[in-house]
Amino acid sequence: MRFQTFPLQWKITLFSTGIVIFSLLLASLIYLGNVTQVKEQELGERAMITSRTIAELPEIRHLIESGNPGNKVQEIVEPIRMINKMDYVVVYNMQKERLSHPVSRRIGTILEADEDDKAFAEHIYLSKAKGELGVAIRAFVPIKNERLEQIGVVVSGKILPTPYELFWEQRKQFLTIFLLAFLFGLWGSWLLARHIKEQLFRLEPHQIARMLTERIATFDAIHEGVIAIDTEERITVFNKAARMMLGVNADPIGKKIRDVLPDTRLPEVLEKGAAFYQHQFHIGPTLILSNRMPIRLEGKIIGALAVFLDRTEVTQMAEELTGVKEYVEALRVQAHEHKNNLHTIAGLIQLKEYEKALNYLMNVHEIREETSQMLTEKIQIPSLSGLILSKINRGKELGITVRIDPHSRLSSLPEGLEPHDLVVIVGNLVENSFDALVKTEKEKKSILIYMEEMEEEVLIVVEDNGPGIPEAIREAVFEKGFTTKDPKKRGLGLFLVKQIVDQINGKIEVDSDSERGTSFTIHLPKRKG
Repeated sequence: MRFQTFPLQWKITLFSTGIVIFSLLLASLIYLGNVTQVKEQELGERAMITSRTIAELPEIRHLIESGNPGNKVQEIVEPIRMINKMDYVVVYNMQKERLSHPVSRRIGTILEADEDDKAFAEHIYLSKAKGELGVAIRAFVPIKNERLEQIGVVVSGKILPTPYELFWEQRKQFLTIFLLAFLFGLWGSWLLARHIKEQLFRLEPHQIARMLTERIATFDAIHEGVIAIDTEERITVFNKAARMMLGVNADPIGKKIRDVLPDTRLPEVLEKGAAFYQHQFHIGPTLILSNRMPIRLEGKIIGALAVFLDRTEVTQMAEELTGVKEYVEALRVQAHEHKNNLHTIAGLIQLKEYEKALNYLMNVHEIREETSQMLTEKIQIPSLSGLILSKINRGKELGITVRIDPHSRLSSLPEGLEPHDLVVIVGNLVENSFDALVKTEKEKKSILIYMEEMEEEVLIVVEDNGPGIPEAIREAVFEKGFTTKDPKKRGLGLFLVKQIVDQINGKIEVDSDSERGTSFTIHLPKRKG
């Protein structure tokens, strides 16, 4: 089992227990060091007492001054050494001759080393030296006669115990303390781990990490903006759509909602515990529709949530898809043209040009009747006929001649399309031509619409004599958001046209030239597939 998926409770238990064991080992080392120092001090004091005791013995002084002590010094010193538990006691005369030694064969030998010379200069001191048996603590005390003249030196030594030997001496205390601390540490670690696991709903860290990653990805994938705050008014969720709609670039997670967006009313939701639905407000030119509600857990409010969307784009797309915008524009143009006609007739009547007024009225009626009759006979889809008529009238306002080819005919819809789909196609293509022609300085501006219903497909052609489309952007004009017009427009027209055509596996052809203008040819198969 990989460590990442190892149960959290065991992870915490093992980790905490490891800390306890490490702390015990560290404390043991410190304690062992202190014991070593105490032991060294104790042995040094004992060695110093032993050396002082021997140096003060009158028998030792007389034997050294006699010049021929023999083994008598050894006989006096050895019992004292054993009583004081010294490893060795050596008595020297001023010629550095050993008068006593634990090893009898070394009695009478001369000390060759110079490191202890200060002992023969009336110095009393302790020192450590490493020998064959280990490191020893030694006490040097000078021997003086009654005239206070130094006549020799006593050296008492004790081998210092190793750390292992000290531990072995204290093993019962060590093991008792270690075992008790280990058991209590293990028990406490297990209780702590179980408590933490309960707080995390018995989830493992990798499960929590995956849930958090999935939650962030899910919120960012939602088209609607989502903002959530906790009871401290700190932001806990602020998805990608919300940042784009509200123009927030920096990551706001963890910040106060009032510092990022002063007027969200989310704090008000926290205070009142009430939800606000279908609330509309503007952020710059953007129309926002928002729903805000409290977040409850077991009846207690733990935060507030806002879900909102950009209603501007939704409204605009709805208008494009249903053709409402086109119908509204048609009514506006028709009302404007009717008003102009009435003003003209009223002016002729005031001038008493009754015959001219009648002829003007008949002429307008004939033109309108002829166009309407032709559209009714050729194009048997009322909503499409109405659209074309509105575009003809709109063209008159803009100084652009909009004509429908007299050979056009359309009586039925391709399979999978609705009337408003054709309204969207034709309406957006003509609007695209309007935008192109308005920019040109040509004296005669015209748009031709041609429709033909064949056995296998429906053909729609919209062509103008505008400035054409540069070859570099001909493919890009069908992308969502692409526009060469007013930045306030969203670049949805040709994108919607392509979506409808692709829906039934149709085809769009674009032929454009700066001299001749632009022609869009739409091939719509009569049957899917």
